[in-house]
Amino acid sequence: MDRLDAMAIFLAVVDQGSLAAAARALGRSPATVTRAIATLEGRLGERLLHRNARTLRLTDSGERHVAVYRSVLAELDEAERKPAEAGRLEGTIGITAPELFGRLKVMPVLEQFLAGHPAVRARLLLLNRVVNLVDEGVDVAVRLAPLPDSGIVAVRLGEVRKLTCAAPSYVGRCGAPEQPTALARHICIGAEEGGGRELWRFTDRSAGRARTVPVALEPRIVLNSAGVAIDTALRGSGICRVLSYQVVDHLAAGRLVALLPEFEPDPTPVHLVFHPIPRRNAALRAFIDHATPLLRAELAAISARMAALGVGSE
Repeated sequence: MDRLDAMAIFLAVVDQGSLAAAARALGRSPATVTRAIATLEGRLGERLLHRNARTLRLTDSGERHVAVYRSVLAELDEAERKPAEAGRLEGTIGITAPELFGRLKVMPVLEQFLAGHPAVRARLLLLNRVVNLVDEGVDVAVRLAPLPDSGIVAVRLGEVRKLTCAAPSYVGRCGAPEQPTALARHICIGAEEGGGRELWRFTDRSAGRARTVPVALEPRIVLNSAGVAIDTALRGSGICRVLSYQVVDHLAAGRLVALLPEFEPDPTPVHLVFHPIPRRNAALRAFIDHATPLLRAELAAISARMAALGVGSE
């Protein structure tokens, strides 16, 4: 079997999620699809897929070779395109970001990029969890969290701060906690699915070195949306835990006040993460080049506003 044909079949299996679905999509026999996978695995001397009667998933080698095979086939396609088409950006970019950051910060940047490149399409997943780029067909992700060691590329955009906030009406009615442990006596708004107890972590720097202070709480209200949690706090219904970009406008307008600023945790880094970009994927590279300075500027502006408000310390 032709090696390039086998690569294309393997990618179809990954995209379709099963050997049978790939065979149907390609109009090939199941035996041909199975033989293509066996051909590639025989050349490599290692397995690309873990598969049984019900499930199929990529091995570590399979994850690495997905990007390689896509690059090889796409560069071949690029070389065969008509010269008149060669300079035009086209294709589909898969992006993921946390729900509120994606809505407030990423979407305007993406809309601006698409306006300048009418042949490019985008798929934006707004999910408040870490997404596996290969499994969910995503090219680039915005991560608001420390990054584990991995083979992906990470471009630092800036940082955000984790704040504890309430409306002035709540503070006037219930008072402000002076220590993190005092939160147990307050109405707290949780922002995790599943309900139950939550662990809010603070940092105590009073002894000359930073010490983590975990506080176990049982929120009275539990929501799976940061936006709704903020709305609830704005109405004076409780104390919420949020990120600086989500509430800087409310803090500036006095609609919310920051509580326990001296116990604020260390800032959370923000990165764009992606696998090494194949040379042919000009649209993805152009989007990252477009988005990086704009998102950096957004985060820098938020940090400057927070410093000007005198909320905690930078």
